[in-house]
Amino acid sequence: MKKLINLLVVILTMNVANAQWQQTSLDSTIVNTLAVSGNNLIAGTSINGIYLSSNNGISWTIINTGLTITNINALAISDSNIFAGTNGGGVYLSTNNGSSWVTVNTGLTSSNIYSLAVNGSKIFAGTDSGVFLSTNNGASWTYLNTNIKPYTLAISGNNIFAGTLTQGVFLSTDNGANWTAVNTGLSTTAILSLAICGDNIFAGSYGWGVFLSTDNGANWVEVNTGLTGLYIHSFAVNENNIIVGTSTLMGVAGGVFLSSNNGSNWIDMNAGLTDSTILSLVVSGIYVYAGTLGAGVWRRPLSEMVGINQNTLENNVSIYPNPTKDNLIIETNSTNDLKLEIINLIGQTKYTSYINKKAKVNTFAFANGVYILKLSSDKKTVVSKFIKQ
Repeated sequence: MKKLINLLVVILTMNVANAQWQQTSLDSTIVNTLAVSGNNLIAGTSINGIYLSSNNGISWTIINTGLTITNINALAISDSNIFAGTNGGGVYLSTNNGSSWVTVNTGLTSSNIYSLAVNGSKIFAGTDSGVFLSTNNGASWTYLNTNIKPYTLAISGNNIFAGTLTQGVFLSTDNGANWTAVNTGLSTTAILSLAICGDNIFAGSYGWGVFLSTDNGANWVEVNTGLTGLYIHSFAVNENNIIVGTSTLMGVAGGVFLSSNNGSNWIDMNAGLTDSTILSLVVSGIYVYAGTLGAGVWRRPLSEMVGINQNTLENNVSIYPNPTKDNLIIETNSTNDLKLEIINLIGQTKYTSYINKKAKVNTFAFANGVYILKLSSDKKTVVSKFIKQ
């Protein structure tokens, strides 16, 4: 058994040592938006237009042929079509993987495109004049006669959510023809980002962190435990994992945070990042990519992100908060006593006890770093990790 533990410690030590972000070759650039088209990663920047990488960010090619406006606010993918929303030039379309672009602005009365979203054959554009809809790949747009100005859009089935900078969140159930404000429980009406994970709707705010709705926006609750960056610019979703990109403002640390339990708690995932303002996020293949305010695009293996935050274990054991400062709570539905061990990354057992249902461990005296939490019965052993800050 000792050899097994030592092997586990070695493996985890190697993972943690390499568990950090790496900057791609697209650097020193403001990356407002990221998207995935097939095997290609696409980055929309605020100055230099659009870049494409076909090798996981190892190299990038600028793809601006036909673009006359290179301030890109939004990207959306519809089959083989790539749409780019600009600041000042409306919408551009590429049908050849970004090799060339054409304007598709017929019917658009605004040139400032904040957001784009795709629902089947329908393309929605959020602008400073309201919402527009195209059903013919951007060949023409119809104004949906709304007074809302969506800064961000998210679609779940027949439900379209719009987040605004001053009016909160709106919901349409009829393809944007009508919108209803759904702000109950929101502490602010400044919404920067939206994400959907199953039946859960997440709203990222300006200064108030993340809010969660489990009833299609009818009610919202604040879910910020462990989250220090409260300016939420972006989300990425992978299965049950929610990743947020935040910024450092007024002395509050930002960067990337991860939750695997619907926002009940968040873990700091900033190791290696040199820019703590994350404007865009996307998951592509085995990597998570982050677009920053001035340091280009960074990537990190998704397995590292998820592996560190296994708060909900396979036999219904939960640990929180993670990271922790003074106390760690362990909960289990087991009816039997379980042996609890906390081991540091050099194999030293720092704590041993037994747990039945629930235990609280005082971690105040623990040195800062990553620890292995091991729960054992006579039939099964479960291992997870937590961070002491």
